[in-house]
Amino acid sequence: MNNLFFFFCLLFASLFKLSFSRGGFPTSINVSGVENCSFAASARHLFADIKVSLAEEMHLKRLEELAKDYMSNSDLENAIMSFNRRCSGISRVYSIGKSVLGVPLWVMEISDKPGKEEAEPAFKYIGNVHGDEPVGRELLILLANWLCDNYMKDPLATLIVDNVHLHILPSMNPDGFSLRKRGNANNIDLNRDFPDQFFHMNDDPGAHQPETKAIMRWLDEMHFTASASLHGGALVANYPWDGTEDKKYPIYGGMQDWNYLHAGCFELTLEISDDKWPNASELPTLFEYNKMSMLNLVASVVKTGIHGRIFSSDEGRPIPASIAIKGLNSTIHARETLADYHRLLVPAGKYEVIATMPGYKSRSTRIVLGEEAMTVDFVMDPAITPINSFLQRGWNCSLPGLHLEVFFILVLILVSVFLCFLLKRRVVLNYPKQRQSKRSVLGV
Repeated sequence: MNNLFFFFCLLFASLFKLSFSRGGFPTSINVSGVENCSFAASARHLFADIKVSLAEEMHLKRLEELAKDYMSNSDLENAIMSFNRRCSGISRVYSIGKSVLGVPLWVMEISDKPGKEEAEPAFKYIGNVHGDEPVGRELLILLANWLCDNYMKDPLATLIVDNVHLHILPSMNPDGFSLRKRGNANNIDLNRDFPDQFFHMNDDPGAHQPETKAIMRWLDEMHFTASASLHGGALVANYPWDGTEDKKYPIYGGMQDWNYLHAGCFELTLEISDDKWPNASELPTLFEYNKMSMLNLVASVVKTGIHGRIFSSDEGRPIPASIAIKGLNSTIHARETLADYHRLLVPAGKYEVIATMPGYKSRSTRIVLGEEAMTVDFVMDPAITPINSFLQRGWNCSLPGLHLEVFFILVLILVSVFLCFLLKRRVVLNYPKQRQSKRSVLGV
């Protein structure tokens, strides 16, 4: 996946985790009497449970104290709506669904033409995938407001708003946030709930969590070129693949792999704070540390790679062909309506770009990609079959408003009706002769 390295505008840092063993009484004690052994074992579990509950209680109390200066779910909703009112010229707000507890999953779209289809790439940010990692939701609200304040003032902000459709989902897991835990209200880790390419534990569509289903529907409706999800607890930029068939990188059911496989969307998982719940006073500093990286990541879908549209040579209409790069195992699809595509590639490389579409001859071209983005459009010829080859030699088949396939169907219908008419006429004409022959036989 060398094609994703240019994403790494965030600083990589090592992730160290400490694991602590929990003490207690030994599982067996060398004393006489079964009752004493049983009591010792029961005591061990009892004391262990007390330790766990006390630790959890202290942890929750600490989180409650830290969360006081973070936005609650209602505060977040108010902030989203306030942003939309203040920046209505370049934004719209919509919901992609609801959480288990019925909290709307609000998305802010930022563009010079929000809600309208354009031949431009789309990028999405998702925060708060894990409920106990709230930094992302705070930073994404700050990012949206910064773009609003700096549009037509700052070149990077203007580039993004004018050339990208940016979609921001500040909280994918509002229930987990309110419960101060990693999973959702059903205690499911949402970043393990997506279908996986190697293991089929998540293949049942009805078994996914509401938040997961919302993301999956969103990807089917929108045509995202790239995306990133914001996490906390480390300083890491992670890219596909999360899992492998031999289980040496064991994260299965992850969102980023599903994005890449199902929708052709390059996704990064970004751990942006080594503390999951830093003091809220540190949030402005964390935003300043990450702001330029977050902005440049969005801008990369415009400033790099190849972009283009695909048209049919016979009518000039846009067609939703597939785009593949020779040697890479990822295919993307142009959009149905505008037939535009956007493919991120490593700069300063040589590539063969191939366009395919059922019913059309494939087209390919070789390019040398520089540091800047390149436009690569395709005009595809319909595949010639013996029957339409004959028709094209005999007639001009470019009928207004009708495709060649529709014309064939109409011709077949007319021929069928005509044959039925001839058959019926033949039966009617032969009927008097049959009666005459029968009367002669009977001697009438």
